[in-house]
Formats: sequence, structure tokens, C-alpha cells
Amino acid sequence: MTPKPPPITVEERRERIARAQRLMVEEGLDAILLPAGTSLRYFTGVRWGLSERLLAAVLPREGEPVYLAPAFEEPKLRGLLSIGDEVRLWQEDESAYTLAAGLLSEWNAARVGLDEATPYAFVCDLATAAPAIEWTDAAPVVSGCRQRKSPAEVALIRWAMELTLGVHRRVHATLSAGMTNTEIVQAIDRLHREGGADGGSTFAIVAFGDQTAYPHGPDGEQRLAEGETVLVDTGCTVEGYHSDLTRTYVYGKPTARQRELWEIEQAAQRAAFEAVRPGVACGAIDDAARAVLERHGLGPGYQTPGCPHRTGHGLGMDIHERPFLVRGNATPLGPGVVASLEPMIVAYGEMGIRLEDHFVVTEDGAQWLTEPSPSLDEPF
Repeated sequence: MTPKPPPITVEERRERIARAQRLMVEEGLDAILLPAGTSLRYFTGVRWGLSERLLAAVLPREGEPVYLAPAFEEPKLRGLLSIGDEVRLWQEDESAYTLAAGLLSEWNAARVGLDEATPYAFVCDLATAAPAIEWTDAAPVVSGCRQRKSPAEVALIRWAMELTLGVHRRVHATLSAGMTNTEIVQAIDRLHREGGADGGSTFAIVAFGDQTAYPHGPDGEQRLAEGETVLVDTGCTVEGYHSDLTRTYVYGKPTARQRELWEIEQAAQRAAFEAVRPGVACGAIDDAARAVLERHGLGPGYQTPGCPHRTGHGLGMDIHERPFLVRGNATPLGPGVVASLEPMIVAYGEMGIRLEDHFVVTEDGAQWLTEPSPSLDEPF
């Protein structure tokens, strides 16, 4: 591993806010509200988990963010602030939403965007406290910033991916008959922790045999046996940025059927990658992968045996974020977009084959952030 890249700087966060404010003008928004979660951290650096209590940054179209917080959280919050220093507080027997309405009234805000992760209960209470305001979706602003990654973001994601790929290699090298998927999940968590992730694994799916056909993993514990398909899908975070990689291989000697489906999956992933370039619609990437599957008699569409879900998803501070590489999505790819390619082949009762790697869109094409699996016999 190369040295871990530095965290995102305050200067870069200020650039993000400036871009968001330019987009707010274009979208006709007077302010956006960012509750606790990844968008709050993305713009302000404040790392805070979402709860039933409203803690948020309200960003006007001009000026610095103003924070809303429970009064008892003020000392902790102030210790985290690096952009803006105005904090408005509410007590437990007061309404946070009335406080937000008052702030927006001072700004004469008529149209306010809400981050798409805002809980419905928050939306209802804000609408009740400020019925004259038009509450709308802030996605054109928030995703307009977040979905195109800076070089610093790409460096963190790439490092996280390399860490997880190393964990995959270790798992593959230490498999033995009789091991349980639970044991492997625990080992993956430890390896991520030891490797320099923010914590352990953010998730780990380990499945054997016919259970590999379930995209999000088996129900219960399994023991590995000779000749079984093995699917491992896992990731971590580094400075808040995710990794997410899947490898599928066989413990022992592959059958002709295992080899056939694995090689079709590899070809579908490669075709999707070759279709990536700036300006291409997200849906066209899904089309490219699905065309390979259908030429080999899989599908059509979302039918199984075949690929029952989208080809890929954007990735950054959320493991699944915009843009989504799914049929019909006309959103064009642009430089800096990071997304997965994982056109999983599902054959219920037999096996599932998923190869998942991520790419970053360049000025004239794309780059892999990890080297795809070269072959079934030598998956690393």
C-alpha cells in the first residue's frame, strides 16, 4: 500500500460550497438544508449521525452556513466547526422546526431545497412550521456537486479500493474446506481494521454454492465445501469515502457451467467499461452489459438466469449514490464520476457470479480504480 492520501481540506470544502451556491442561483433556490449525514460532512466537514433530533446546516445562496442544533450538543458541535461559526440552538421542549423557519424568514427565503436523505418526519414538520416556503428537492445542487469527484476524492477512493482488494486476496489465499462464512466475515473486518480503514468493514457478504445467487447474501451460516462457488462482496471507508468490491471464484476445480457463467460475466463487465466516456447516458452502460448477457442466452431484460438488477451505481461518501447505471437513465456521465460495474449473473438454484470494480470517468474515457479479476483460475 502507498501512504494514505490526506483528508479533504477546508479549502476544498469551501470550493464545494461556492459551487453549490452557484447551482442554487441556477435552480432558483434561496437556501438548502443539510441534516446530519454525508451531505453535511461533504460540505462542512461536520461528522454527525442522523437521529430523531434535527441537527443541520442551512446554506444560503450567499454567505456561510448557519447550524441548527440541540442546545446540549453545542460544545461538541462547536469543536467540529471549520466553516461558519453561527449556531442557533433549541431546547428539548422547543421546536427545532420553528427555529429553522425563523432563520429562513430572516433571509426572506421563499424556495428552499432539502437534501434527499432528509427524513419524511423532518419534511412534514418543516412544512408545518413554514407553510409559505416552497420546499423542494436539493438533489440538483447536492448531487450536482457530489457526483463529480475531485482528484483528492478519487485518491481516497482508490486507496480504499486497494485496501479492500488486498483483503480479498488474503481471504482467497486462506480458504479451506469447512470454514464458515461467519468466520470469513469476521476475518475481513479485522483485516480492514488492521489495514487503515476508518473502522472495520462497512459490510461483508460471503456466500457459498447456490446461496451466491442471492445478490445481498445468504440467510444463516454456511460451511465451505470442495467445488463450491464462492462470492465475497465487501468494503470499508477511508476518511469517509467508500470502497466496494466483489470477487467470485471456485474453491477447487470449476465445472464447465461455472466457467461458462464466470466468463460471460467478465465479458459483460468489460463491455460496460468500454462503453464509458463523457457524455454517454448512464442507461447506455447498462445496455452494453445486458447485450452481452442476452447474446449468450441470458435474460432477456431482468429475467433470470440473467442480471435482475442494474449494472452499477455511483459511489463516494455513500456506498450507493447518484448516478445509477440503469436502463433508461438519460443522465450523462461526466469527468470525475465514480461508479461500479457489476452486471451480476443470477441463476437461482445454481450460483451467482458477480465481478464488481469501480471506474472514474476521465476527459476521454475511463480508468479502473482496481484491476479487474483476470481469470477464474487466477482471480487475483
